[in-house]
Amino acid sequence: MNKMYKTVMVAGTFDIIHESHISMIRNARNLGDKLIVMLSTDEFNAIKGKKSFQSYETRKYILESIRYVDLVLPEQSWEDKSLYIDMFDIDIFAMGDDWKGKFDKLKDEFPGLKVMYFPRGKTSSSKIKKEIGESYRKMKVDSNDN
Repeated sequence: MNKMYKTVMVAGTFDIIHESHISMIRNARNLGDKLIVMLSTDEFNAIKGKKSFQSYETRKYILESIRYVDLVLPEQSWEDKSLYIDMFDIDIFAMGDDWKGKFDKLKDEFPGLKVMYFPRGKTSSSKIKKEIGESYRKMKVDSNDN
């Protein structure tokens, strides 16, 4: 029997929120009635070999202020996806398509789960960080020339 409403979950680091993040969050929210964002903690990012520009607390605060987001939960390990899918009876799990295929195994664990991968937008946090770094280096060179 189908549930009356659908719960969608997305996961990510969401470091320096930009329009591609908002687009993915909005599109995910449009798939259901409730959107849960599983946000990678700073410690989990370290395990993944990533370092966030913004702290977990800052990223969480920003996500919670986005109207499409109903709940933000900490992702502290790879196993948290299964834990939260089960705990919150998730109907749809979505990620950016840079992860395409990596979480299809969740459908084996949760046969009713739909796993989706959204196309990456034209903007990425990595690109923004690179541009900020280049701009900073240029400003520093320019100030040394004076």
